[in-house]
Amino acid sequence: MGSFMRRSFAAAAVGAAAVLALSACGSSAADSSGSGDPETLVLASIPSEDSESLQQQYKLVGDVIEKETGIPVEFQNATDYAAVIEGQRAGKVQIAGYGPFSYVTAKDAGVAATPIAVPVDAADAEPGYKSYAITKAGSNIKSLADFRGKTVCFVDPSSTSGYLYPSAGLLEAGIDPQKDVTPVFAGGHDASVLAVVSGQCDAGFAYDTIVDKVLLEKGQIKPGDVDVLWKSETIAASPIAISTELSPELQGKLTDIFRTKLNRPALVEAGFCTDESGCALPEGVEYGYVAVDDAFYDGVRKVCDITKAAACQG
Repeated sequence: MGSFMRRSFAAAAVGAAAVLALSACGSSAADSSGSGDPETLVLASIPSEDSESLQQQYKLVGDVIEKETGIPVEFQNATDYAAVIEGQRAGKVQIAGYGPFSYVTAKDAGVAATPIAVPVDAADAEPGYKSYAITKAGSNIKSLADFRGKTVCFVDPSSTSGYLYPSAGLLEAGIDPQKDVTPVFAGGHDASVLAVVSGQCDAGFAYDTIVDKVLLEKGQIKPGDVDVLWKSETIAASPIAISTELSPELQGKLTDIFRTKLNRPALVEAGFCTDESGCALPEGVEYGYVAVDDAFYDGVRKVCDITKAAACQG
């Protein structure tokens, strides 16, 4: 089994180390200026795919924040969801790109954060996505009920589309995601898909766009490499959450930036891009961001109630 794969106890150990690393790297951001706000804003994001590319993906976002607030932005790669949650809890991360589940976990565990925006494909699009269950093409696994006794790739214990919704789907199919399968946490949605294609996992879960678009465009999988045998209900989109320990003025500025300035038309108008296709927004942010609030994630809380997942307990 590939060295990148981690059982849950190993993922927890790596997560603890990542929290320390993230907190140490962001320590300078906690030094307060006269306004009470940090001298540097730390932006961290969950690892939906290859974390090495995340810093470049968020460069434009950071540039806009710096221009509008006058505060330098430092991007931090996070190796797992726990690092972002604990980084924000410790006051080392002021702006966090969460998954829906990891946001609910953080919020309901008392992290001082509030969601302000979510990515959308178009200005009038519904902000949401789906979890896919996949197998290698030609597999004799045809439904979730066939997962019993199989090695199954999940993404991370705090991943919405890579663990929480899949767990609910498996339970509805009569499969205990902890006892009836051999669970493997791949660490990223791309890693989960690639492990299925390589045969390291019999089946796996990942979010829809990574299967339908991202890995195909990168040439990491070919059309027909995987079969999609299950799709979840629509999941509330992944939020950008800001620390509520920032001053109300800075919270207001950040909220306005994401809701009104970080979309392709606005970026072109402000001169950050020469045309809309040239605006290098993060993976999955096709148009830009739109407003959201905490109540948008009550559906995730409902699935937590169904699954009783350990990670739901914070």
